Amino acid sequence: MASTTDTKTKVTDEEALLFHKSGKPGKLEINATKPMATQRDLSLAYSPGVAVPVEHIAKDPDLAYDYTSKGNMVAVISNGTAILGLGNLGALASKPVMEGKAVLFKRFADIDSVDLEVDTEDPEAFINCVKYLGPAFGGINLEDIKAPESFIIEQKLKEIMDIPVFHDDQHGTAIIAAAGLLNALEITGKNIKDIKVAVSGAGSSALSVIGLIKAMGLPHENALICDSKGVLFQGREGLGQWASAHAVATEKRSLAEAMTGADVVIGLSVGGAITQDMVKSMAPNPIIFAMANPTPEITPEEIEAVRDDAIIATGRSDYPNQVNNVLGFPYIFRGALDVRAKTINEAMKIACARALADLAKEDVPDEVAAAYGKRLVFGKGYIIPTPFDPRLISRIPPAVAQAAMDTGVARKPIEDMNAYELTLEARLDPSASFMQKAYATVRSSPSKKIVFAEGEEESVIRAAYSFHQQELGEAILVGREDRIRAQLSRLKITENPDIKIYNAAVSKRRDAYTEFLYNRIQRDGYLYRDCQRLINNDRNVFSATLLAMGKADGMVTGVTRNYSVALENIRLALGPRPGERVIGVSAILAKGRPIFMADTTITELPESEELADIAVQTAHAVRSLGFTPKVAFLSYSNFGNPRTYHAKRVAEAVRILDERKGVDFEYEGEMTPRMALNEDLRNIFPFSRLTGEANVLITPGIHSGSVSTKLLSELGGATVIGPLLIGLERPVQILQTGSNVQDIVTLAAMAAYEMDSEHRAWADQV
Repeated sequence: MASTTDTKTKVTDEEALLFHKSGKPGKLEINATKPMATQRDLSLAYSPGVAVPVEHIAKDPDLAYDYTSKGNMVAVISNGTAILGLGNLGALASKPVMEGKAVLFKRFADIDSVDLEVDTEDPEAFINCVKYLGPAFGGINLEDIKAPESFIIEQKLKEIMDIPVFHDDQHGTAIIAAAGLLNALEITGKNIKDIKVAVSGAGSSALSVIGLIKAMGLPHENALICDSKGVLFQGREGLGQWASAHAVATEKRSLAEAMTGADVVIGLSVGGAITQDMVKSMAPNPIIFAMANPTPEITPEEIEAVRDDAIIATGRSDYPNQVNNVLGFPYIFRGALDVRAKTINEAMKIACARALADLAKEDVPDEVAAAYGKRLVFGKGYIIPTPFDPRLISRIPPAVAQAAMDTGVARKPIEDMNAYELTLEARLDPSASFMQKAYATVRSSPSKKIVFAEGEEESVIRAAYSFHQQELGEAILVGREDRIRAQLSRLKITENPDIKIYNAAVSKRRDAYTEFLYNRIQRDGYLYRDCQRLINNDRNVFSATLLAMGKADGMVTGVTRNYSVALENIRLALGPRPGERVIGVSAILAKGRPIFMADTTITELPESEELADIAVQTAHAVRSLGFTPKVAFLSYSNFGNPRTYHAKRVAEAVRILDERKGVDFEYEGEMTPRMALNEDLRNIFPFSRLTGEANVLITPGIHSGSVSTKLLSELGGATVIGPLLIGLERPVQILQTGSNVQDIVTLAAMAAYEMDSEHRAWADQV
């Protein structure tokens, strides 16, 4: 399985283990899709209600797609004989990978998955196990099974099962490589029927790649495949069934000879298998796909040193043109499931490859441009779409589904393809891309210096290291250098930990920091020695002073100190921006949608004018994250019923916004959360100006906001990010006490992102 992780983003072994162990072990859980709260719910879900769909399915098996999860369920199955690049480590050891594959199905195509690890290396036993699982699943994704057993297993299961069976290690790489090849041929002006192809590697992936390319028009005799012993030629002894099918009549015996004059070389073997001399011998405008991971057969730098006319692709994300399986398998299964395909055939694979190739020729959306820090344009450096292109979900499944219909393997044809594409777009989980956009924007902007105030804490050190390694900015740890260095050593974070360490007590600029703070707060009753003590001993005050004096660009704190105490200390050095309020915005990611709630941390019981200000600032912060703000002012009252003091206070905030100039977003209130989030329910009030579901909720006080978000986080299955602090002179984010490493990295990234930049631009115009 191709990696979806940037190889420059290194993680330690301990980090990886902690990620998988923390909270609920593993990466998957099962949640009910129907209510299970009352006796009636249970009666419908199980006995006696469950008997009704049972009887209907017994009469008509196709009804299983209507009454059960079968139509959106894929089994990810392995025996662990070829785990990633680690080899045969057994079925149980493959479970983390299979769970990961299931997560990718959900993340990219909204397909539910169950991982199954079959503890046998006997192909017949494996087949016998899997073949009986057909009633439970809509499709079978085979993974990490070594060749030639993988060929035997897939072929036999496809023959005996009436649902799609797909070995992604073989076909996923083949489809993405074929898409890239189509575009490379177009750029170089070459025809697939005329090119000469050399292949380094004769495993399942290599044979599948060349097989698909032949199905797309490459003549059989134009491909020379090489294993560790040389070319697969006719008459060579010891070739298995699948390798011998690709043997050709040729006098060439080595990879070097096969590459001489070749237009294309496909590498799916080992690092270093291809030399610069071999590349020199290729035809003009060579196409070189060196896809061994983590070390390509030959690196792009080595190729470019001897050829300036080559088009290059690898399996790595730190080079252009990554051949990444996640571009294929989620969307292939999505299309196959949606037409209830009996199988995934060659036509469906080719349709996927062609759709990917066509997508790469189109103008990329803004989020893709932001992720890569540049506008990608079709050409030598961009022949394959990127994994996070949001258009994949609406382009690839329809192409696959159409091919299934055209070839007669679809049991439920799609009548309105345009409507189908719209339903696919709705499957995109906006909450999944929430932090992705923020991270991409931070990476693409000039590197910012972020201060980690509690620099001696283990979790903070890990977070600073991760922040730096993810290229989100420069990390500054505040604390005693000897203690921090000792922690770095103990944590084995020694590989280029380019992290700065600041300690006010030994700083040459200590007096300047003290002087700055004293000039700021002397009229609040602070003596000079008080400021000396604060700079030397209080890391939050010192860190905030660094920001105020322009020595850093952002700050994160709160792991060891109460939120309100941390904010009080920070505000000694930093105040609100002129005309703005300091507020806390909690991002709630639940049920496939992000909701932003404010103010959840600062103003205990805001008056109407304050509520209006909070709404404006929050709406602009939300827009800066790429969402169109739709603001609901929350209350326990719906438009005056009941009419109480607090309901009037909220309603007055709406009236104030009505009279303000330049308000550029939808808003309405007062209303209950249920009314705000349910447009159908809100239609009983035809005068409501709010369209769709609200995504910005303005709470009547921090008591309701804070309690709500904490309950959702602990009991509601939601992910809550923040509260995110906006309105200060410089970006600061304060964590909840006891936050983990990922929480710290997330808020450090948000400090670098500066959510309130949108509001500053708006305020200047108004």
